[in-house]
Amino acid sequence: MTNDAARRLDGTEPDRGLSSDDRQDIADVLVRYATGIDRRDWALLRSCFTEDCDADYGVIGAWDSADAITTWMRETHEPCGHTMHRITNVVVAPASDGDAEHATARAYVEAVILDGENRFATRASGYYDDELVRTADSWKIARRRFTTVLIEFGIEGIDLGGA
Repeated sequence: MTNDAARRLDGTEPDRGLSSDDRQDIADVLVRYATGIDRRDWALLRSCFTEDCDADYGVIGAWDSADAITTWMRETHEPCGHTMHRITNVVVAPASDGDAEHATARAYVEAVILDGENRFATRASGYYDDELVRTADSWKIARRRFTTVLIEFGIEGIDLGGA
């Protein structure tokens, strides 16, 4: 995300090009992404991306289509126990060229992923830099970059039976 986009959002420069409904719809895409993974609703997850999306999660992997990232997420998360992907600090900005059909977003993410027995967890924290496009039915992620800030492995917990 450029410094110009951040300046527009902090009130120092008028923000034109996106309505409050657009901003909410974009934030909703990010929440649908997390919900799709945590509920194992792969159709919901896939609906967040354009067909030809470019998703780069650094050392985790990179994918070049909605099908590819959805397949990887399904194969990775199906054997897991509880998962919680939390999306916070969402900042949405119009595209730098003022194109009302494109936008950028930055959001923090913290994912807690338990093993299949809900005994050991991995916690990953970082942020997403997204480029989104308005389609006929909704906003979708066309390009995503995940930047890892912290990963912790083998955090031992207690299975509380889903409580």
